[in-house]
Amino acid sequence: MELPNRAALAPMTNRQSASDGTLSDMERRWLVRRAQGGYGLLSTCAASVCHEGRAWQGQLGITEANMPGLTALAAELIAHGAAPFVQLHHGGREAKFAPGLRLSTVDGEGVRGATPADLERVVDAFVVAARRCEAAGFSGVEIHGANGYLFTQFLAPRDNPRTDAWGGDLAGRAKLLRDTTRAVRAATSSRFAVGVRISPVDIGSRRGLVLDDAQVLARWLADDGIDFLHLSLTDASGAPPLEDTDEPVATVIRRALPASVALVAAGGIQTAADVGRAMAAGVDIVATGRVAIPHPDWPTEVTQPGWSPLPPPWTRQHLASVDVGEKLFEYLQLFRGLVEGGRPA
Repeated sequence: MELPNRAALAPMTNRQSASDGTLSDMERRWLVRRAQGGYGLLSTCAASVCHEGRAWQGQLGITEANMPGLTALAAELIAHGAAPFVQLHHGGREAKFAPGLRLSTVDGEGVRGATPADLERVVDAFVVAARRCEAAGFSGVEIHGANGYLFTQFLAPRDNPRTDAWGGDLAGRAKLLRDTTRAVRAATSSRFAVGVRISPVDIGSRRGLVLDDAQVLARWLADDGIDFLHLSLTDASGAPPLEDTDEPVATVIRRALPASVALVAAGGIQTAADVGRAMAAGVDIVATGRVAIPHPDWPTEVTQPGWSPLPPPWTRQHLASVDVGEKLFEYLQLFRGLVEGGRPA
């Protein structure tokens, strides 16, 4: 697969889908406008693979009923030059909109430890969703193994005290993610890209995620057939927190991967200087989230000498002009200082 450039739109929660997960016109416009703006790789938000994994209201769902909308979306994004991807997601204990008790590693308040049958059902759900995405015409999928959701709950030592095949050492804690990755790779064609997003180190949560484990996991996932690995970071070009190293995370992980696996990274990338530092650290594709909200044309704008991003708080009027829908605007108001009328900085 050849991408038109190294700019990726990171998977971003936008809460614009219908209550049943159906793609809305607001969400379609949000994505299409960024494809028109020049993003070479463009991902949907984290899309639920099953009802028991839904983590928020307005989350996109990869359901059979949603296939007409997904098919039309993929075709429209491709028509504007982007390679469209879907991020496949299961919230685990964060699946606040799941019916009944939520799945996690072990029993707890409002959650229950997943049984082997539960985990087999999760793997199957990812496989079915990936097949639907390929049938709809998307270029690939990204399995969401980062940011505290189901796969991270199994990977993090402090969240996974299990003593069975899905716990214990790193091999056990990585089993669910690896089983899912291998199953998705086997169920889709060689023309369809499969990647994984991970949190390679702890970011504020102190869940025991360390860089040494992330290197091993990266090598394993490469063996499992991934085409790209996506790092979720606060600084895509910086050294990790809580680690005894001055090397950027991306440099360490790039060294662990074969050349055939692309490295994507998100975290703090806004300016041309940010892009340069990330690529110098070993990143192949830079993924942007925050800056893409007010700047759908960022891939072109960032190449202009002296360009700088619009500082927040962003106005409702400006965001509406760049196809940020009302539901997404309301969601952005939850973040400090980001938009007018939101939480104060």
